[in-house]
Amino acid sequence: QVQLVESGGRLVQAGDSLRLSCTASGRTPSSYSMGWFRQAPGKERELVAVLSWSGGFVYVESSVQDRFTISRSHAKDTVLLQMNSLKPEDTAVYYCALDPEDVGLAADDYDYWGQGTRVTVSS
Repeated sequence: QVQLVESGGRLVQAGDSLRLSCTASGRTPSSYSMGWFRQAPGKERELVAVLSWSGGFVYVESSVQDRFTISRSHAKDTVLLQMNSLKPEDTAVYYCALDPEDVGLAADDYDYWGQGTRVTVSS
């Protein structure tokens, strides 16, 4: 079973930056994608960004594309979400997820989920 652990979320002010980290452990598939989703209070969970571990697919949601970057870290099975110029509307619980089929832009495509890390952006 795959375990995902997110970290990095905290209370920040508008304009600040945060870097979220997600590390997968356990029996990871040979090919997979790792994505970031977020769920704001009272809102549906939405995709923020996804990265294929093969390096052939990267997606960042259009509304945050100019501010957020998803990347692999130097650590094994770790994906980062760099968030710059944070806005109050970025406030959400951010979830890391793994798609073992190495594709997917929908939450239903992802089989494994972390517990989430909370990002709160104050004005």
